[in-house]
Amino acid sequence: MRDIDCKQITATVAELFKEACIRLPDDVLEAVRKARESEESPVARDVLDSIIRNSEIAGEENIPLCQDTGTAVVIIELGQEVHITGGDLYSAINEGVQQGYEEGYLRKSMVSKPFSERANTGDNTPAVVHTEIVPGDKLKIAVMPKGGGAENMSRLAMLTPAQGREGIIDFAVKTVDEAGGNPCPPVIVGIGIGGTAEQTLILAKKALLRKTGESSPDAETAGLEKEILQRINKLGIGPMGYGGRTTALAVHIEVFPTHIASLPVAVNLQCHSARHRKAVL
Repeated sequence: MRDIDCKQITATVAELFKEACIRLPDDVLEAVRKARESEESPVARDVLDSIIRNSEIAGEENIPLCQDTGTAVVIIELGQEVHITGGDLYSAINEGVQQGYEEGYLRKSMVSKPFSERANTGDNTPAVVHTEIVPGDKLKIAVMPKGGGAENMSRLAMLTPAQGREGIIDFAVKTVDEAGGNPCPPVIVGIGIGGTAEQTLILAKKALLRKTGESSPDAETAGLEKEILQRINKLGIGPMGYGGRTTALAVHIEVFPTHIASLPVAVNLQCHSARHRKAVL
């Protein structure tokens, strides 16, 4: 058994959110630059240039990449041989969110009583935490400040097995088409397939943490990712909705077995400011 103190978790979460909101990951920037090279539309190229320049300014001036610093999504892999000391895990995470958003001057966007008063909680908590128990004595923390414009475009479909592969493609492409410029394209498309309704939604969210453009290790799934990306980039929505061939930077799919009568599919869109950071304690 290995002890990890809550204070270490809090400090780590705070730093991860500050870093994520200010500095775009290298893999995302590389994908944007690659898209800029192949983009044919002059307007689209200008938008992609602005995205690249925005990331440079954010890093130089230590300010957020976007005014929407998002819902604090935290994905945890907790080794079964880890013992959390000095408090409880979720409280430590939320304290880290509070500290990070205060110290980083990040916008607090969470509201309580969502269908009535909608009062701002004032510190961007509570975080949305997904926890998985895994073998080992490590604690892996991934944070994702998830902007509202992209998250609002999430969709779930309970397809019939007969709809199969083509049904998945049609649903994913339709979701991006209907979203238009709302999720601030070029987007990264996270897709979950299988499990149950709630499981496939989590799969779609986790898919966004993969290195941008990295194919699934499963050849069949990788082929599906490639076809959906090609179909999406033929829509003509383009960067920020101004037209062009770069509507999506990547499609990432995660798959889980499902019931014989089911084919759940979820799509979770991430804006071009695909902010995330990871740490291992």
